[in-house]
Amino acid sequence: MKAKFGTAGNSRRYLENVSRSSLPAPAWLSSIGLDAYEYQCGRGVHIGRAAAEDLGRAAQEHGITLSLHAPYFINLTNTSDEGYGKNRRYILDSCRAAASMGAERAVVHCGGLMGLSRRQALENARESLARLLTETEEAGFGRIFFCIETMGKTNQLGDLTEVLELCYLSERLIPCVDFGHLYARSLGLFGAEETIRVLADMERALGKERAAGFHCHFSKVEYSPRGGEKRHLNFSDPGWGPDFEPLAAGIAERGYTPTVICESAGEQSEDAAAMKELYRRRVENRESF
Repeated sequence: MKAKFGTAGNSRRYLENVSRSSLPAPAWLSSIGLDAYEYQCGRGVHIGRAAAEDLGRAAQEHGITLSLHAPYFINLTNTSDEGYGKNRRYILDSCRAAASMGAERAVVHCGGLMGLSRRQALENARESLARLLTETEEAGFGRIFFCIETMGKTNQLGDLTEVLELCYLSERLIPCVDFGHLYARSLGLFGAEETIRVLADMERALGKERAAGFHCHFSKVEYSPRGGEKRHLNFSDPGWGPDFEPLAAGIAERGYTPTVICESAGEQSEDAAAMKELYRRRVENRESF
């Protein structure tokens, strides 16, 4: 079993040369050597059941592993009746869509601090997740895993330690490590050593089996010295980071099998293919010894 690589939504190349619809995406991604696709519901879950089922059949036919990005509006730190009610609706809508298309993973943002201490925000998020896990299980979505994402802004909950603490709650929680976000949170102080430390920290916290199959977002990210993440970039854009080479080496050396989703700003298909090639070379070099 190997790592899988794919795109977050549809790249500019796809939109200009294939379709504005996502339905042909699995066939096209397979044709360029990719094997994963993250359907984007960041602005809300608007895909109907029939369309989701059609996408799922296409993905199965072409060997594409699907995941879904839940709405950005989710804020796990908001435990008010109104706030939790909205989170619950977004999560259940995401689970319905994911189940219809055969996706087993839904990526979930932690949310902002809302003026709370980091510890209180973490406790609120833990409470929200515990309730959501129970309610989605009762609704028949117990096979959907929530991938809790590391966040890019310093005023958001979701550094690596916080995400791993949340993942202690249940094996249905998988870390979604966004290396571009971690680079932005660190204000650029995130290189090869820090990349390998992330893998080690995950394995220490969750055990090798859970760590090996982590979910991953990757792109270059421009950051602001005051707040972290500013915007996603493409590999072709000069400067900024992070560099994928250390991560390719790390997952190959450890035999990890993550799903790596490229979130570049329009060139995600090209950049995902470049990452897969770097990873392939590292695996081949390791197997040759």
